[in-house]
Amino acid sequence: MEYMIIIWFVIIIVAAIIEINTMDLSSIWFSAGALVSFILSLVNFNAIGQIVVFLVVSLLLLISVRPIVKNYLKTNVISTNSDRLIGKVAVCTKEIKVGERGEVKIDGKYWLALSTADEDIEEDEKVEVLAIEGVKLIVNKI
Repeated sequence: MEYMIIIWFVIIIVAAIIEINTMDLSSIWFSAGALVSFILSLVNFNAIGQIVVFLVVSLLLLISVRPIVKNYLKTNVISTNSDRLIGKVAVCTKEIKVGERGEVKIDGKYWLALSTADEDIEEDEKVEVLAIEGVKLIVNKI
């Protein structure tokens, strides 16, 4: 049974190295499951029980804890408040021709705009903001 101690130790290390390289929060849970099984192997728990505990602990952590931790660590999302413009109505200030940029005014600010429609949008017509791509609003004629 001493070989199980070595196996669990190797799994702990390999899973941790994979996690360090991928940072996907997937392998770390197998490292934790292997740690629990490593402890069980130190107290001479049977090998099949160790494997079952490893699988159960690893999968439970992967399914339940990973989404929570991943959401908590989500730091690359930069909120700009511009997403609040989606769904609002704007006024066309420079004609938006099919496939070309125009300009709209919304909340007192001027934005470059592209239309999704197959027809030109004339000046002073109202448009709905569908999306934001960089510094351009994607709009559709109302």
